[in-house]
Amino acid sequence: MPFVNILIELLIGFFALFFITKLLGKTQFAQITPFDFISALILGEMVGNAIFDPEVRIQHILFAVAVWGVLIYTVEWLSQRFKSIRAFLEGRPTLVIDKGKIRYNRLKKNMLDINQLQTLVRAKGHFALNEIEYAILETDGSVSVLPKMKYAPATAEDVNVKGKEVKLPRTFIIDGEILKKDLQEAGFDESWLNEQLKKQHISSYRDVLFCEWIENEGIYAMQYEKSKKTSTT
Repeated sequence: MPFVNILIELLIGFFALFFITKLLGKTQFAQITPFDFISALILGEMVGNAIFDPEVRIQHILFAVAVWGVLIYTVEWLSQRFKSIRAFLEGRPTLVIDKGKIRYNRLKKNMLDINQLQTLVRAKGHFALNEIEYAILETDGSVSVLPKMKYAPATAEDVNVKGKEVKLPRTFIIDGEILKKDLQEAGFDESWLNEQLKKQHISSYRDVLFCEWIENEGIYAMQYEKSKKTSTT
Protein backbone atom coordinates (compact mmCIF):
# COMPACT_ATOMS: atom_id res chain seq x y z
CA MET A 1 0.00 0.00 0.00
CA PRO A 2 2.42 2.73 -1.18
CA PHE A 3 -0.12 5.56 -0.86
CA VAL A 4 -0.89 4.67 2.74
CA ASN A 5 2.82 4.55 3.56
CA ILE A 6 3.39 7.94 1.93
CA LEU A 7 0.44 9.39 3.84
CA ILE A 8 1.77 8.09 7.15
CA GLU A 9 5.29 9.34 6.43
CA LEU A 10 3.97 12.75 5.39
CA LEU A 11 1.98 13.10 8.60
CA ILE A 12 4.90 12.03 10.75
CA GLY A 13 7.30 14.27 8.86
CA PHE A 14 4.90 17.20 9.15
CA PHE A 15 4.48 16.92 12.91
CA ALA A 16 8.18 16.23 13.41
CA LEU A 17 9.14 19.41 11.54
CA PHE A 18 6.41 21.36 13.34
CA PHE A 19 7.77 20.22 16.70
CA ILE A 20 11.37 21.09 15.77
CA THR A 21 10.46 24.58 14.51
CA LYS A 22 8.47 25.27 17.69
CA LEU A 23 11.40 24.04 19.77
CA LEU A 24 13.91 26.23 17.97
CA GLY A 25 11.80 29.37 18.40
CA LYS A 26 10.75 32.27 16.22
CA THR A 27 14.26 33.57 15.60
CA GLN A 28 14.73 30.70 13.18
CA PHE A 29 12.61 32.78 10.78
CA ALA A 30 12.51 36.33 12.13
CA GLN A 31 16.29 36.79 12.34
CA ILE A 32 17.57 34.05 10.10
CA THR A 33 21.33 33.75 9.70
CA PRO A 34 23.14 31.90 6.89
CA PHE A 35 23.55 28.91 9.22
CA ASP A 36 19.82 28.95 10.07
CA PHE A 37 18.94 29.11 6.37
CA ILE A 38 21.12 26.12 5.49
CA SER A 39 19.82 24.20 8.49
CA ALA A 40 16.21 24.77 7.47
CA LEU A 41 16.95 23.61 3.91
CA ILE A 42 18.70 20.46 5.06
CA LEU A 43 15.94 19.64 7.54
CA GLY A 44 13.28 20.00 4.85
CA GLU A 45 15.28 18.03 2.27
CA MET A 46 15.95 15.32 4.83
CA VAL A 47 12.26 14.71 5.39
CA GLY A 48 11.32 15.19 1.73
CA ASN A 49 13.83 12.68 0.41
CA ALA A 50 13.00 10.17 3.11
CA ILE A 51 9.29 10.24 2.30
CA PHE A 52 9.78 9.14 -1.30
CA ASP A 53 12.56 6.62 -0.65
CA PRO A 54 10.92 3.22 -0.11
CA GLU A 55 13.97 1.91 1.75
CA VAL A 56 13.70 4.58 4.43
CA ARG A 57 11.51 3.66 7.38
CA ILE A 58 9.48 5.94 9.61
CA GLN A 59 11.91 5.49 12.47
CA HIS A 60 14.72 6.65 10.19
CA ILE A 61 12.85 9.92 9.50
CA LEU A 62 12.22 10.55 13.17
CA PHE A 63 15.82 9.75 14.09
CA ALA A 64 17.29 12.02 11.41
CA VAL A 65 14.98 14.93 12.30
CA ALA A 66 15.65 14.47 16.02
CA VAL A 67 19.45 14.40 15.62
CA TRP A 68 19.49 17.43 13.32
CA GLY A 69 17.11 19.30 15.60
CA VAL A 70 19.29 18.57 18.63
CA LEU A 71 22.38 19.82 16.76
CA ILE A 72 20.67 23.09 15.77
CA TYR A 73 19.27 23.55 19.28
CA THR A 74 22.71 22.94 20.78
CA VAL A 75 24.27 25.58 18.54
CA GLU A 76 21.55 28.08 19.49
CA TRP A 77 21.99 27.26 23.19
CA LEU A 78 25.76 27.69 22.99
CA SER A 79 25.38 31.06 21.29
CA GLN A 80 23.10 32.21 24.11
CA ARG A 81 25.18 30.69 26.91
CA PHE A 82 28.68 31.74 25.82
CA LYS A 83 29.15 35.24 24.46
CA SER A 84 32.69 34.46 23.36
CA ILE A 85 31.52 32.09 20.62
CA ARG A 86 28.35 33.97 19.69
CA ALA A 87 30.13 36.04 17.05
CA PHE A 88 31.67 32.90 15.52
CA LEU A 89 28.35 31.06 15.34
CA GLU A 90 26.06 33.95 14.35
CA GLY A 91 28.42 36.47 12.82
CA ARG A 92 28.70 40.17 13.62
CA PRO A 93 27.04 43.24 12.13
CA THR A 94 29.33 45.16 9.79
CA LEU A 95 29.47 48.92 9.37
CA VAL A 96 29.49 49.30 5.57
CA ILE A 97 28.84 53.07 5.41
CA ASP A 98 30.70 55.08 8.03
CA LYS A 99 30.17 58.87 8.26
CA GLY A 100 28.86 58.89 4.71
CA LYS A 101 31.81 56.96 3.30
CA ILE A 102 31.29 53.53 1.72
CA ARG A 103 33.66 50.95 3.16
CA TYR A 104 34.27 48.94 0.02
CA ASN A 105 36.65 46.44 1.63
CA ARG A 106 33.97 45.52 4.16
CA LEU A 107 31.42 45.08 1.38
CA LYS A 108 33.83 42.85 -0.51
CA LYS A 109 34.55 40.80 2.60
CA ASN A 110 30.82 40.14 3.00
CA MET A 111 30.37 39.31 -0.71
CA LEU A 112 28.20 42.39 -1.25
CA ASP A 113 28.48 44.71 -4.25
CA ILE A 114 27.32 48.30 -4.71
CA ASN A 115 24.17 47.33 -6.61
CA GLN A 116 23.09 45.01 -3.82
CA LEU A 117 23.81 47.71 -1.26
CA GLN A 118 21.66 50.15 -3.24
CA THR A 119 18.81 47.63 -3.28
CA LEU A 120 18.99 47.10 0.47
CA VAL A 121 19.13 50.85 1.15
CA ARG A 122 16.15 51.51 -1.16
CA ALA A 123 14.17 48.95 0.85
CA LYS A 124 14.65 51.33 3.79
CA GLY A 125 13.14 54.24 1.84
CA HIS A 126 16.33 55.97 0.68
CA PHE A 127 17.09 56.10 -3.03
CA ALA A 128 20.58 57.61 -2.89
CA LEU A 129 23.60 56.34 -1.00
CA ASN A 130 24.57 59.96 -0.52
CA GLU A 131 21.65 60.30 1.91
CA ILE A 132 23.12 57.76 4.32
CA GLU A 133 25.40 58.68 7.21
CA TYR A 134 25.71 55.15 8.64
CA ALA A 135 24.65 51.75 7.31
CA ILE A 136 25.07 48.45 9.14
CA LEU A 137 24.91 45.07 7.42
CA GLU A 138 23.10 42.84 9.91
CA THR A 139 23.74 39.14 10.45
CA ASP A 140 20.49 38.24 8.68
CA GLY A 141 21.57 40.05 5.50
CA SER A 142 19.43 43.16 5.96
CA VAL A 143 20.77 46.69 6.27
CA SER A 144 19.96 49.16 9.03
CA VAL A 145 20.47 52.78 8.01
CA LEU A 146 20.84 56.12 9.77
CA PRO A 147 20.33 58.94 7.26
CA LYS A 148 22.12 62.25 7.30
CA MET A 149 20.38 64.93 9.30
CA LYS A 150 18.93 66.80 6.33
CA TYR A 151 17.44 63.57 4.93
CA ALA A 152 15.98 62.30 8.19
CA PRO A 153 12.17 62.43 8.48
CA ALA A 154 10.79 65.20 10.66
CA THR A 155 9.32 64.27 14.03
CA ALA A 156 6.63 65.96 16.07
CA GLU A 157 9.35 67.38 18.31
CA ASP A 158 11.16 68.90 15.33
CA VAL A 159 8.09 70.88 14.24
CA ASN A 160 7.00 71.69 17.80
CA VAL A 161 3.81 69.69 17.53
CA LYS A 162 2.50 68.20 20.72
CA GLY A 163 1.48 64.63 20.00
CA LYS A 164 -0.70 62.43 22.14
CA GLU A 165 0.53 59.31 23.85
CA VAL A 166 0.52 56.23 21.63
CA LYS A 167 -1.74 53.40 22.77
CA LEU A 168 -1.45 49.78 21.69
CA PRO A 169 -4.66 48.47 20.09
CA ARG A 170 -6.02 45.19 21.42
CA THR A 171 -7.91 42.78 19.21
CA PHE A 172 -10.86 41.20 20.98
CA ILE A 173 -12.83 39.47 18.20
CA ILE A 174 -11.80 37.88 14.90
CA ASP A 175 -14.24 36.01 12.65
CA GLY A 176 -16.92 35.80 15.31
CA GLU A 177 -14.63 34.38 17.98
CA ILE A 178 -13.53 36.14 21.17
CA LEU A 179 -9.79 36.23 21.84
CA LYS A 180 -10.15 35.55 25.54
CA LYS A 181 -6.45 35.88 26.36
CA ASP A 182 -6.22 39.36 24.84
CA LEU A 183 -9.46 40.37 26.54
CA GLN A 184 -8.20 39.25 29.94
CA GLU A 185 -4.79 40.89 29.49
CA ALA A 186 -6.55 44.18 28.86
CA GLY A 187 -8.43 43.75 32.15
CA PHE A 188 -11.89 42.97 30.79
CA ASP A 189 -14.24 40.01 30.56
CA GLU A 190 -16.89 38.76 28.16
CA SER A 191 -19.68 40.50 30.04
CA TRP A 192 -18.00 43.86 29.54
CA LEU A 193 -17.41 43.12 25.86
CA ASN A 194 -21.03 42.10 25.27
CA GLU A 195 -22.17 45.29 26.96
CA GLN A 196 -19.95 47.38 24.68
CA LEU A 197 -21.29 45.57 21.63
CA LYS A 198 -24.87 46.20 22.71
CA LYS A 199 -24.12 49.92 22.86
CA GLN A 200 -23.30 49.64 19.17
CA HIS A 201 -26.51 47.70 18.51
CA ILE A 202 -24.71 44.37 18.03
CA SER A 203 -26.58 41.54 19.72
CA SER A 204 -23.88 38.86 19.58
CA TYR A 205 -20.12 38.70 19.18
CA ARG A 206 -20.68 35.95 16.60
CA ASP A 207 -21.92 38.63 14.21
CA VAL A 208 -18.63 40.54 14.47
CA LEU A 209 -15.94 40.12 11.83
CA PHE A 210 -13.37 42.22 13.66
CA CYS A 211 -13.25 44.14 16.93
CA GLU A 212 -10.39 46.01 18.52
CA TRP A 213 -10.07 48.28 21.54
CA ILE A 214 -7.84 51.30 22.19
CA GLU A 215 -7.51 52.82 25.64
CA ASN A 216 -9.46 56.06 26.06
CA GLU A 217 -11.03 55.56 22.61
CA GLY A 218 -13.22 52.51 23.15
CA ILE A 219 -13.94 49.64 20.78
CA TYR A 220 -14.15 49.54 17.01
CA ALA A 221 -16.37 46.76 15.69
CA MET A 222 -17.20 45.63 12.17
CA GLN A 223 -20.13 43.26 11.76
CA TYR A 224 -19.42 40.07 9.88
CA GLU A 225 -22.61 39.90 7.85
CA LYS A 226 -23.19 43.56 7.17
CA SER A 227 -19.50 44.39 6.64
CA LYS A 228 -20.22 47.80 8.00
CA LYS A 229 -18.27 49.73 10.56
CA THR A 230 -20.02 50.79 13.70
CA SER A 231 -19.22 53.93 15.59
CA THR A 232 -16.60 53.87 18.32
CA THR A 233 -17.49 54.43 21.94
